[in-house]
Amino acid sequence: MEKTTPIEGPTAERARLAFGESPPARPPADAPSEDSAEADRSRSPTTGWPPWTAPVALFGGLVLALVGGLVVDVPALVLGVKISSSHTPPGLTIADTVLQDVGFVVAAVYCAHIGGRIVRSWQFGLRRPGAGWRSASGLILLLLIAFIVLSAIWSVAVHPKEEKLLETLGSNEGTALLLLSAGLTCVVAPICEEFLFRGYIFTALRNWRGTLPAALITGLVFGGVHYGSAPTLDLVPLAALGFGLCLLYRYSGSLYPCMIAHSLNNSIAFGSLESWDFWQVIALMVASLAAIWALALAARRVGVISAERPSLSGVPTVVPGA
Repeated sequence: MEKTTPIEGPTAERARLAFGESPPARPPADAPSEDSAEADRSRSPTTGWPPWTAPVALFGGLVLALVGGLVVDVPALVLGVKISSSHTPPGLTIADTVLQDVGFVVAAVYCAHIGGRIVRSWQFGLRRPGAGWRSASGLILLLLIAFIVLSAIWSVAVHPKEEKLLETLGSNEGTALLLLSAGLTCVVAPICEEFLFRGYIFTALRNWRGTLPAALITGLVFGGVHYGSAPTLDLVPLAALGFGLCLLYRYSGSLYPCMIAHSLNNSIAFGSLESWDFWQVIALMVASLAAIWALALAARRVGVISAERPSLSGVPTVVPGA
């Protein structure tokens, strides 16, 4: 018996309709493949934030930091606390810095709302790593090793001055100030700085010239913002760290690995400046990551962080348990 070949095309389609058959389902012309869908989930989300809002967010964060400092320092002066250009009591310095970091977050959220845009937490990268935690952990480890090696080479080459930040925060003046300094350095700063620099500024600048220029600019700004709190010569490796954190965000698809890497790096630096033993540094790392996890969980419980992620069409998709 002669083997027949199925006929396709307009004639076959008219025949199907004549016999009451439904035409075969066809994917839309612009439907992404499974490979592109997986690639989208493994990259940081893009948004419609205009690039010009990136410097606005930075300037707004710095202004709010100044205002927050005045909110703390002026009442302190009225109450008789001695404050001068060369000396601020450690407790006030910690309070000023916390308000500065909170100002970073407020500025980023405000700029994201410019023009009446709807803002979701996933737009800042507050979602699980798209490629999985195993892949993200490898990227974190790679970044930390690269930064430690770079810092060691830089230190040998230029001999920067020893950082005095912890002395300014009063970490050597009692247990309470030590704990507050550790919490600020290893928990609050990593969360708030990553939210502004990677979550907003880098994301907005990517809409201008793409990933690498955005990462380079964000890294330089990140290093520059630490002027005054870190030795001038250390701003170069800090800028390199900022660049690396942008790439970590870009390829992990989540801001959480950036917060983790930032916290681990600060914990190592904190323990080194305090001349701590290895086990003490490890304890600080664990405690800091536990605190970040607890804050993220609390934010999700109250609805600040939603269990959403962007779909390929740009519309958020609810992910149960994400």
